[in-house]
Amino acid sequence: MPDPYTVLGVAKSADAAAIKAAFRKLAKKYHPDQSKEPKAKEKFSEINTAYEILGDEKKRAAFDRGEIDAEGKPRHPGFEGFGAGPGGFGRRSAGQGFEGFEFNFGGGRPGAGGFDASDILSEMFGGAAGRRGRGAPPPPPQRGEDMTATVTVGLADAVKGTTARVTLPSGRTLEVRIPAGIEDGKQIRLKGQGHPSLGGGEPGDALVTVKIAKHPFFRVEGRDLRLDLPVTLYEAVLGGKVNAPTLDGAVELAVPAGSNGGRTLRLRGKGLPGAAGAPAGDLFVTLRVVLPEEKDEELAALMKKWEAQKPYNPRGDLG
Repeated sequence: MPDPYTVLGVAKSADAAAIKAAFRKLAKKYHPDQSKEPKAKEKFSEINTAYEILGDEKKRAAFDRGEIDAEGKPRHPGFEGFGAGPGGFGRRSAGQGFEGFEFNFGGGRPGAGGFDASDILSEMFGGAAGRRGRGAPPPPPQRGEDMTATVTVGLADAVKGTTARVTLPSGRTLEVRIPAGIEDGKQIRLKGQGHPSLGGGEPGDALVTVKIAKHPFFRVEGRDLRLDLPVTLYEAVLGGKVNAPTLDGAVELAVPAGSNGGRTLRLRGKGLPGAAGAPAGDLFVTLRVVLPEEKDEELAALMKKWEAQKPYNPRGDLG
């Protein structure tokens, strides 16, 4: 039997976590029910035996001291009067037969007080593959792992609903139904489309995150929308009704007289529609005062007159 450290590919200074990780990796690679490697059965048996020793603190210490061999059997070379017996070995003292001192390494038997590598195998592969012949009731096999993917749709498609093609990390491509009114960042679960189970259990799910593409002028915030709306100087000063775009088309928005740039008005129910009976979001319109592109002499003269006759400081609170 090869040295257990060599079998698991770990250094003698490796800690318990590193030994367990090495065992799990090799057991997954060479498990007879899963592996296509040549001589997988023999290799798996070596791996299991090696972990029966190194995975148990007492057995590992006994092996390092030379008290047991690579198969877990007691060894006692160079000592006269030692005889092996069931469960341990004895030492003959003068005129007294044997003084018993017993080593019980368990041998991986349930109830023997030793270490059982099949607990790890059962966790990895399920009862039938991990506890073969142990007599313990098989636990249900673990389901496969979930996999994640992302799909991007336009705002109009998010509002009305659509289907989108998604490529999973496995390379498989699926058509995914995007429900109407979905919010940015929401996940859609595709049951059974994830990684398969190594132990024959149910496959995992695919979790598809839906992202809404950037829109030319609407910004998405949950179910609400935000819009920067340009207005003229005279619309801001005098007030009036202006056209504002919404998802359903343009509507008239009343701009109060004396509106400053940056003032935000709310259009209730003009955001994203509610899914599954939820209320629709709102549209928040922020006014942005825009001056004429061409220089206007009359406007400049008026502003000079205002500056001289009606000065004011809008930045007074800023110090």
